Amino acid sequence: MSKKVVVVGGGYGGSAAAKFLDGVADVVLVEPKEAFFHAVGALRAAVDPEFLPRIFFPYDKLLTNGRVVRDRAVRVEPGRVTLASGEELAADYIVLATGSGYPFPAKVDVDDTAAAQDKYRQAQVNLDAAEHVLLLGAGPVGLEFAGEIRHVWPEKKVVIVDPVADILSEYDPELREEVRRQLAELNIQLVLGSPLKENPPTETGEWGTFHVSTVSDVDVTADIWFRCFGVVPQTGYLAGALADARKPNGQVAVAETLQVKGQDTVFALGDITDVAEPKQASAASRHVEVVAGNIKALIEGGSELAAYQPGPAAIILPLGPAGGAAQLPGMGIAGPDITSQYKGADLLTGRLGQLFGITGE
Repeated sequence: MSKKVVVVGGGYGGSAAAKFLDGVADVVLVEPKEAFFHAVGALRAAVDPEFLPRIFFPYDKLLTNGRVVRDRAVRVEPGRVTLASGEELAADYIVLATGSGYPFPAKVDVDDTAAAQDKYRQAQVNLDAAEHVLLLGAGPVGLEFAGEIRHVWPEKKVVIVDPVADILSEYDPELREEVRRQLAELNIQLVLGSPLKENPPTETGEWGTFHVSTVSDVDVTADIWFRCFGVVPQTGYLAGALADARKPNGQVAVAETLQVKGQDTVFALGDITDVAEPKQASAASRHVEVVAGNIKALIEGGSELAAYQPGPAAIILPLGPAGGAAQLPGMGIAGPDITSQYKGADLLTGRLGQLFGITGE
């Protein structure tokens, strides 16, 4: 009989792992969302109504042999996955790929596609009405979101506040210099090295003029604000022997083979792992090669498993469809032209269309 593999989570890594193993094992992908959510394109969807439908991909053509169960895993232990509906799935192998939560609009916590799209449309309306935008967080999300806003509304004032002393400190100085240059050209203001004294009085994404100050007494007036920080690994479902592998920050301890520490048949990939590297969709894709390859090897009776080695620091940071900068292994620092070729124009929607069996994307 075919071995049973349950993949928990249908994000970048989970979907790709399920697809890889679809011809190797009896695969069940557990995912509560109605459609795959393309987070890489989410910030553009928050400003461009025509782009919005392109970040949702139905799961119905992902697997040829296996099945997708629209449900949420509430308890996962070696050999068994319990769903919110009460159904229990027995598994010879389990892949944990539940990713992370992040404040809207970089991610959305709504499982229904129509409801999620409504939330983005409301954000577009509120942004359109705002003259001044405040973004809290000068990491890749805050910087990219600022670029998207200025591309659609070049007249809006955008201010980014962060207590850190410099942007993108984990990357090369040349990258930081290039990003700063483009931000200055876009007239995006950076207020670094000092947090706000208190959060704005309105809810995130809500229209309404307010005044706030940083601890260093920089005054900011804005009509809308968004939180652009706060990754939270989604691992609260771990139970039994797997609960011991959950670290205080929510990440899962893994071996070099990406097997959960102390486990032979349970693997983890993507944002939830404790691998020391930036949590990016590209990293999850590299994890898939190791995890799916190792499960295939085990199913076929192999004993030597591949080890995952994090790559050098790399980032592709769009600042609107035609702007941005990148740090790429072997290529150094790239400017707007190369960045838009790799990611800026369609934000990888075409590649995802191929994965999910959607032609014409």
